[in-house]
Amino acid sequence: MAIRKSNASWKGTLKNGHGEMSIGSGTYKGPYTFASRFEEEEGTNPEELIGAAHAGCFSMFLSALISNNEIAPDSIETTATVHLGDGPAITKIELTCNANVPGIDEETFQELVTQAKENCPVSKALAGVPEIIVVATLQN
Repeated sequence: MAIRKSNASWKGTLKNGHGEMSIGSGTYKGPYTFASRFEEEEGTNPEELIGAAHAGCFSMFLSALISNNEIAPDSIETTATVHLGDGPAITKIELTCNANVPGIDEETFQELVTQAKENCPVSKALAGVPEIIVVATLQN
């Protein structure tokens, strides 16, 4: 299987410093600061990148599970909301999924959503997060 790399650098103190995160493929490179992580300032943060990874992984895994039932999904769109609480620690992740999957019934769809939540590689990696919630809507 594939091996992926990303990197980050940080200069200065926690509150006054700044850093840059980049993805090994070169498709993303961006700044982060204390303010972009703990306040609402411009820049990215680790939680935002974790959310993107989780949403992407969940969507792909759900697509694979649906496809294994010989049904082709038209689209799966997932948004991740990552909550950073005291500690600091990630305390909750909410995945909101809207899927257009002709030919699948609601019960089967929700069963596959649960399997994707429990088994996508990023969900497994985030097993220490106290609460991961998925709300999935099927649109036919």
